[in-house]
Amino acid sequence: MKLGIALVTGGADLETLLEQVGTARKAGFESAFFNQYASLDAISVAGLAGRLNPGMEVGTSVAITYARHPYAMAEQALAANAISGGSFTLGLGPSHKQFVEAMYGVPYDRPAVHVREYLTALRPLLRGEPVDFQGETLSVTGQISAPGAEPPPVLIAALGPVMLRVAGELADGTILTWVGAPFIGDFVLPRITAAAEAAGRPAPRVFAPAMVCITSDPDRVRGELDAQMGIAGDLAAYRAVLDRQGLSGVHELLIAGDENEVEKGVERFASAGVTDLAIIPMGTPEEKARTFAFFSR
Repeated sequence: MKLGIALVTGGADLETLLEQVGTARKAGFESAFFNQYASLDAISVAGLAGRLNPGMEVGTSVAITYARHPYAMAEQALAANAISGGSFTLGLGPSHKQFVEAMYGVPYDRPAVHVREYLTALRPLLRGEPVDFQGETLSVTGQISAPGAEPPPVLIAALGPVMLRVAGELADGTILTWVGAPFIGDFVLPRITAAAEAAGRPAPRVFAPAMVCITSDPDRVRGELDAQMGIAGDLAAYRAVLDRQGLSGVHELLIAGDENEVEKGVERFASAGVTDLAIIPMGTPEEKARTFAFFSR
């Protein structure tokens, strides 16, 4: 299982983000993935971070499909992969109805159909192939010539069975959110693997973020997390996946305790079939530093 770090672009300036990636690389983390929400463009930041940290995978988790036409997304992803020296991975997702319709002014209709059509047009564009696609949710006609730019891997945010099937058939894997190891092993992995096999595609990557805190007071940290991020459970897609796991909120997914307890929690992800784990240190500044140091090597 590949161990990386998940970084939040919101509220951070470029120099801070680049410094965080450099620190993570020196600490032995193999990847750094950036989220995207009303902040610096994650694709651009990832491309530059990859160029400054050769050999470290960089990517987005996730860039929003509704925010960019597939042609524009392909152009930017190819540029980011060229800038990074070929270490960029494009993580995509449709986001949520509340955000898309309010921020971008476009209807959030049939997101699974939208994502399937998006990938159907995007993948050949990334390969430099001509595309003439007329779908129910989007149309794409054109071809991109980007000498020296290789198509990056593409991962799709998927939590339900329909989206997991799309990810297995058309993407290189999935990026998960608010899921624990048992759900990945019992629900995610069988579905995405079966879809990939049926489509004749390689075994998919399963990328999962994990909130982690080495602390002597796990209950306090979970309570603080519930107060800060409990609103995530109000979003339809997140509520559905939490309900499938029998969880009241995202705070229950925190891996917290001493080093031994945290190590066991991380090992459960590896046993469940996760290929890429992105650590999100939580807690006080001291607890975050202790957690980061534990995973450094």
